[in-house]
Amino acid sequence: MTTMTEASVREFKMPDVGEGLTEAEILKWYVQPGDTVTDGQVVCEVETAKAAVELPIPYDGVVRDLHFPEGTTVDVGTAIIAVDVGGGSAAPAAEQPAAVRPAAAAPAEEPKAAGSGRQPVLVGYGVATSSTRRRPRKGPDVPVQQASTAIQTELNGHAPVAQPAPEAAAPAAPAGTERPLAKPPVRKLAKDLGVDLTTVVPTGPDGIITREDVHAAVAAAVPVVTEPQIAPAPAAVQAPASYDTARETRIPVKGVRKATAAAMVGSAFTAPHVTEFVTVDVTRTMKLVEELKADKEFTGLRVNPLLLIAKALLVAIRRNPDVNASWDEAAQEIVVKHYVNLGIAAATPRGLIVPNIKDADAKTLPQLAESLGELVATARDGKTSPAAMQGGTVTITNVGVFGVDTGTPILNPGESAILAVGAIKPQPWVHKGKVKPRQVTTLALSFDHRLVDGELGSKVLADVAAILEQPKRLITWA
Repeated sequence: MTTMTEASVREFKMPDVGEGLTEAEILKWYVQPGDTVTDGQVVCEVETAKAAVELPIPYDGVVRDLHFPEGTTVDVGTAIIAVDVGGGSAAPAAEQPAAVRPAAAAPAEEPKAAGSGRQPVLVGYGVATSSTRRRPRKGPDVPVQQASTAIQTELNGHAPVAQPAPEAAAPAAPAGTERPLAKPPVRKLAKDLGVDLTTVVPTGPDGIITREDVHAAVAAAVPVVTEPQIAPAPAAVQAPASYDTARETRIPVKGVRKATAAAMVGSAFTAPHVTEFVTVDVTRTMKLVEELKADKEFTGLRVNPLLLIAKALLVAIRRNPDVNASWDEAAQEIVVKHYVNLGIAAATPRGLIVPNIKDADAKTLPQLAESLGELVATARDGKTSPAAMQGGTVTITNVGVFGVDTGTPILNPGESAILAVGAIKPQPWVHKGKVKPRQVTTLALSFDHRLVDGELGSKVLADVAAILEQPKRLITWA
């Protein structure tokens, strides 16, 4: 058995594989301790709140240890695998004495890449080295080992490990001046709901405030009492009561479902939603769909009503550009986008995701058809990348495929409008003065009333309906 020095061991940390993500679940390991890996080799697959992603290792070496088993959710910045890059062969971690096995909570110091301040992860470069360190806290000096342990513990989202206080330590600051422990999404939720985190009783591990604590504070709505009083101890977090497993199934909330829930709650409590409806005769649009299927320009492409509905929405946005905007709360500004990244809500085995077509407004109809086909196929295969779900400006959700007439869709966070398309069905309709069976659907447009008023939202929806009723307007209005 070869004993390796700590200097030859590199710790690969969970990278930030998508904008704003704070954690990821390890779905599958492709290597085991003792395996040889090369730069760029995929070592595991992780699932974030947005997509499943394969992680390549950025250096050559021998796997020394896997710090977490499959199914574990790990914070971004936490070491997940140790690799010996010293050129020797390391015995599997399970065969090494416990004294030399690296601890996941205190990874070895990583040598920096020459001429670079970032560690290479995925494609290109990932998190900057500085992003994994926190500003020193004011207070008495502590040993270096204790400080590094506290920093790593905070990176994992937990409170610092308590350390023995020096004999001559200054009196501790009043508890009211300490910053409550909560993750960024929880802080944002509290801000959106107007909750002061210093008044919230934490029930999470190590005193961390959870989303449930914030919602409980809102439900209580009890004035804060400034005078000291003996308050009843908060109820301890207990495991769910026993239940009949033959009659009930409990499913952990994580991954896409967890992200969708957080996004929808945030959107519903942040943007004032308004939804308008219109029922329209789309018989001519359905005829055009059949004609385009026979057109040689669309050979090999999927042509369906969604294609023309998407094009109709893009034309309506061109005629009413102010609807394609977002609300910047921090700067108190409305940001009008001069491009359209068109989101398409897609139901997948992993849950609902909303990838978007970049610069959809600049595409021809065949190009839009090709992009739609690729987007749907990638989503169904579970291969949608996080980048494909970022930067959307407006979204279409086709609830008609489930046979329903329409709905009141909730905005995708950061977007100003979402169009719901209902089922297209033959219905009696007055056409040229006579009641005839026509292909009819109902459209619903939800928009953010902070930046889209009723007139603008109505114009957009009316334009979409007019184009679908008379698809020749795709030419005259475009």
